[in-house]
Amino acid sequence: MTPAVVRQACLEARYVAGMPNLCYNGLSENWLLKECGHRHWLAIAQAQGSQQPEFRDAQGRKVYAAFTLVRLSDARLEQIGEHDAFSITSQCLPVGRAQHYSRHDLRVHGQRGARVEMLSAFVRREKPGNNRSVVRAAMTESKVNHDAMDQELATAADAFVRHGRERRAGAWSEPPGVHSGEGGAGMHESVFMPCPNNDFNGADLLYFASFQAVVDRAEWSWMVNAQPPGRPAAIIEREMVFYGNMNLGDSVRTSLGVHDSGGMHLSHRSELRRGSDNARIAEVYTRKLIPLYAQGKALTTPTDMVFLKATASYASDGSWAQ
Repeated sequence: MTPAVVRQACLEARYVAGMPNLCYNGLSENWLLKECGHRHWLAIAQAQGSQQPEFRDAQGRKVYAAFTLVRLSDARLEQIGEHDAFSITSQCLPVGRAQHYSRHDLRVHGQRGARVEMLSAFVRREKPGNNRSVVRAAMTESKVNHDAMDQELATAADAFVRHGRERRAGAWSEPPGVHSGEGGAGMHESVFMPCPNNDFNGADLLYFASFQAVVDRAEWSWMVNAQPPGRPAAIIEREMVFYGNMNLGDSVRTSLGVHDSGGMHLSHRSELRRGSDNARIAEVYTRKLIPLYAQGKALTTPTDMVFLKATASYASDGSWAQ
C-alpha cells in the first residue's frame, strides 16, 4: 500500500459573537476550546486529503484524536462582547505517525485576542465501552510533505512536543504560594459528577473542554466560599496536560492549589483524579486577571469596568514570572 501524503493544513473562519459564544466575562473560554478542538479535527482530515475526519488504525479499527496537551495564552477574551466580529486562523501539521499539532490565533479589533495550541494522539479502546482502557493507536505509515511546511510553525510544533514531554516528566515551575501537595496550605478540594448530556462527547469520552469546566467550577466554589462573589477573574493563561479518561457514572476529584498574586492575579495548579481508583487524569495550570473592583478600587463610570493590564506574565518558556 502506498503511504498517504500528509500536508500542513490551514483553516480560517469569521464569527460574530452571540449568546452561544459568550459568557459572563466576554468570549467563553469553553466555547473557544471546543471550537478549536473541532477545527483541529477537521484540519487533520484536510492535511490527509480526506473529506471527513474519519480515521482508522493499521488494523482498520476506528480511532479518535485525543488531546494530550492544550495551552491557551495571550487571552483577552473579555474584549469580545455581543455583536463583535472576530476571526480564528488554524494551522495544523503532523508531528509523528499518530500525533498532530495545531495553532489557533484569534483576532478581534485588529489584534490578537488569544492563541490556542493543541497536541493530539490517535487513540482507541482496548475494551469496548471502557474509557479506562484507552491506549495509543498504531497507525499506518504516511509520507509527510516537508517541503510544504511552514518552518516557523514546524519549529513551534517541535518545541510544544518537547514542552509536553517535560511537563509529563514533572518539570513544572510554580508561582510562589501554589501548593501542589495533597492537603497542603491553600488547597481546595471538590468532587464533581460529570453529566452524559453535557460533559461527554460523541465518542463517549469525557470531553477535553469539560476538564476546563470542572476546574472553573472548583475555582468558583472556592472563591464564593472564601469571600463575597464579585465579577469573576478573566483568563490569561491555561495549560492542560491529559493522562487518562473516565467512565460514565464515575466522579472526578479536583485539588486546587490557589495563589493570589498581590491582589491582581489569581494563579492555581489543579490535579484531577478519578473517584473510582484515584488515578490522575489531568493537571491544569491557570492564570487569571482580577477585575478592578474586585481589588477594592472605586468605580465611577461604566468605562471603569475594565480589567487591568498584566504587570506579571507567564513567560514563553513555561515558567511563572513575577
